[in-house]
Amino acid sequence: MPGKDMTSKIGMPPLDVSIAFPQATSASVFPPSVSDYYQFDDLLTPEERTIRRYVRKLVEKEIAPEMVKFWEKAEFPFHLVPKLAALRIAGGTIKGYGCPGLSITASALAIAEVARVDASCSTFILVHSSLAMLTIALCGSEDQKHKYLPSLARFDTIACWALTEPDYGSDASSLSTTATKVPGGWLLDGQKRWIGNSTFADVLVVFARNMSTNQINGYIVKKGTAGLKVSKIENKIGLRIVQNGDILLQKVFVPDEDWLPGVNSFKDTSKVLAVSRVMVAWQPIGIAMGVYDMCHRYLQERKQFGVPLASFQINQEKLVRMLGNIQGMFLVGWRLCKLYETEKMTPGHASLGKAWTSLKARETVSLARELLGGNGIVADFLVAKAFCDLEPIFSYEGTYEINSLVTGREITGIASFKPAAVARRSSL
Repeated sequence: MPGKDMTSKIGMPPLDVSIAFPQATSASVFPPSVSDYYQFDDLLTPEERTIRRYVRKLVEKEIAPEMVKFWEKAEFPFHLVPKLAALRIAGGTIKGYGCPGLSITASALAIAEVARVDASCSTFILVHSSLAMLTIALCGSEDQKHKYLPSLARFDTIACWALTEPDYGSDASSLSTTATKVPGGWLLDGQKRWIGNSTFADVLVVFARNMSTNQINGYIVKKGTAGLKVSKIENKIGLRIVQNGDILLQKVFVPDEDWLPGVNSFKDTSKVLAVSRVMVAWQPIGIAMGVYDMCHRYLQERKQFGVPLASFQINQEKLVRMLGNIQGMFLVGWRLCKLYETEKMTPGHASLGKAWTSLKARETVSLARELLGGNGIVADFLVAKAFCDLEPIFSYEGTYEINSLVTGREITGIASFKPAAVARRSSL
């Protein structure tokens, strides 16, 4: 019967992309890196070049073949954590305690190389390393550093960093989660939202307002603590592999030994954010490099009207525009690292770097999506996934607008975060 025959076909698996579309190679076999047109590799130290090539080789081989299926299912590939640990980049710039002690340039390049293959994996590492681990390293006691950092550096335990709240995103310093002093420790009450890694993190670095001083303090909360509840945020269109969560804290007890002594106001988080914002500025660079490499190969493999797509002038113009963006983005990212290393980097420098690279990467992935035509909307060829993954990166660690205002305040001396009318009423 026709009805029965039709029913038997429902749910049939799709053809493997290599069979369904043999004219171009999928991203599971990652394309070679061809975006360093101005030979910026010459600007790097031998150590930085070695780390970059090592990370590139490993993620192309071990990570690239796995990503599409997990991105589609919005699941985290836990079996790949040992592969990510083998990169030996967790802890980044932290010296000692089992951490690699990399230069900020080497650490940024490593994040970019991971993002080139998969943005979600780079975000997983960035949250764990450049936010949570770095907070413990910069703001924790010696006992806390020895207790937590070696295991985190090996990825034996996983960390998250909980600052953002449902009511406070860009206005993070106004957070309303509270910490009340009790004998032997603290009780935390409140909510956090959009916290990457939180659904499975062993260690949660949580920021809360000290009810005695009204200042922001930091606390290390362990997985499974009574009163701690984490729920996964569903239905994301980007960074689908990253497990973002809503955190509910109801009288969560944190012993005094897990209070971070170096976080005594919101300004103390800036020491961490200064590094993490540099790292986040390099994520769009890596994403842009990956989609350029994909398009460069695809346009030469895919033929229309009897010739490769690379033969058409308009396609070459788009490819060159993408390449130009990457040269500019790389140079801004590299200079940002050098400013940090010489202690010349300002908050405005970091904010402009993140805002500008994410803006240019957004243009680059849009051009890539156009170049791949119909295949630009399926994840098998990287571009669709990268196109979606860039959207949350455009907004986190400071939206484009907020980062622009940070730089605007620095160059004009005028803070314009609040509408003028609100600011005038506040001063009355």
